[in-house]
Amino acid sequence: MKYKTILFDIDDTLLDFQAAEEQALSWLFQDMGVEPSVAVKDHYKKMNQGFWREHEAGRLSRQDLLDNRFRLFFEQYEREVDGRQTEARYRQYLNQGYQLMADSLEVVENLSKKEELYIVTNGVSVTQHQRLKKSGLAPYFKKFFISEELGVHKPMKAFFDIVFSEIPQLDKEKTVIIGDSLTSDIKGGQVAGIDTIWMNPQGKVANEIKPTFQIKKLTDLYQILEEF
Repeated sequence: MKYKTILFDIDDTLLDFQAAEEQALSWLFQDMGVEPSVAVKDHYKKMNQGFWREHEAGRLSRQDLLDNRFRLFFEQYEREVDGRQTEARYRQYLNQGYQLMADSLEVVENLSKKEELYIVTNGVSVTQHQRLKKSGLAPYFKKFFISEELGVHKPMKAFFDIVFSEIPQLDKEKTVIIGDSLTSDIKGGQVAGIDTIWMNPQGKVANEIKPTFQIKKLTDLYQILEEF
């Protein structure tokens, strides 16, 4: 078995962020007097994804993103809200969402018996700690590397420099990152000089950013880790 150190993304890799987000948005929009329809949620998600792309590209700070995304969104529905307070309310709702992706608990439990597992995420610290603990995943990981705590984020090389410096006797040739995002997880792994596994259940096409491997479900990891 080639890989000894496995870096796991959280959202839509181990935990079902989409399900948690759907519920949190429904509660928040109802609080704000906005109908939580599919169209309204899709509108928010499109705006939010754009903000995160700007953040990943280094053109928007994480704090500005969190302070302003809901303020700018609700402006379009003629609602004047305090961006920080609305973000805090959304965060309280999101913290309650820790649905597991299929087989994630079984997979990390099995892999932790042979490999060293670490969390690498761009998420908010308090949210990710709570969700990992409540989901039962936390005990199987040696350490959590969370962008808010590190002050840098995926796909920045500086993020992975910190990760590598804090993992004892790390060998890049025996390290792999698993995540659902081409632009943060896979690109980040490439920048860091390690192999990558793209969690791609929908069978999307990778254009410019090419992962080392692709999987549709977490149990597919067994074959990759046994063969390489």
